[in-house]
Amino acid sequence: MREKIGIIDVDGHNFPNFALMRLSAYHKHRGDSVEWAIPSKRYDKVVASKIFTFSPDYDYGGMDAGIIIKGGTGYDVASRLPEEIEASTAMDYSIYPQYPFSIQFFSRGCIRKCPFCLVREKEGYISPVTPVDLNPAGTHIEVLDNNFFANPAWKEAVDYLIATGQKINLHGVDVRIMDEEQAYWLNRMRLYKSIHIAWDLPKIDLTDKLREITRYIKPYKLMCYVLVGYDSTIEQDMYRIERLRELGIKPFVMPYRDFGNERVPTKYEKDLA
Repeated sequence: MREKIGIIDVDGHNFPNFALMRLSAYHKHRGDSVEWAIPSKRYDKVVASKIFTFSPDYDYGGMDAGIIIKGGTGYDVASRLPEEIEASTAMDYSIYPQYPFSIQFFSRGCIRKCPFCLVREKEGYISPVTPVDLNPAGTHIEVLDNNFFANPAWKEAVDYLIATGQKINLHGVDVRIMDEEQAYWLNRMRLYKSIHIAWDLPKIDLTDKLREITRYIKPYKLMCYVLVGYDSTIEQDMYRIERLRELGIKPFVMPYRDFGNERVPTKYEKDLA
């Protein structure tokens, strides 16, 4: 029996929701109808996804649905899509026509267990995953791996990306493990934006490692997240920012937010960002 499915992107932070695209593709393949949920309409099922705890929750009071399913880290860090959807590579890019790009994962999890990060708790130790379908109308690929080169199958992922001929935006590159070979393949890829690296922990001085990496990769190709407000002083924050500037790497300051959304970034942190 065909169902009428309503979907809700609770966050709506100017980026498509990966889980909802997978879920929509699955239901449409079954013959179900899928649309953005409208409170005045009746649905057999409404599915909502919330990634960030700080996103204001959706008002479900007027929703007319046989069942409402809430998922995503913003609701429950242990939530998962049904196995039959996780096993599929189908993606419904039509629900986000305003975003002309593909979203891709080649791995889930991470080798690190940083105290401020939920990735290990949510996804475990790093392991390769099967790539999903690309956007037929996509002009570039957003690669959302948490630690791209920690993936044991990173070279296969690089080969895949180069073969697409599209520009690539890498969201998670761990500078602490980057070597000359990885840098070589980064330079072979067509980059859509800067390579995203991070200097989160001020007690680990990455100056020498960053200096080494800039021998292989032009500094203007690198953008470095600088976490502030988590076990760091103003002096430590400025030290990291100034070292990055000296090396020609763009710093991007990120005030710390805790999982329970109980901590509010200070005025200093906001001003620095």
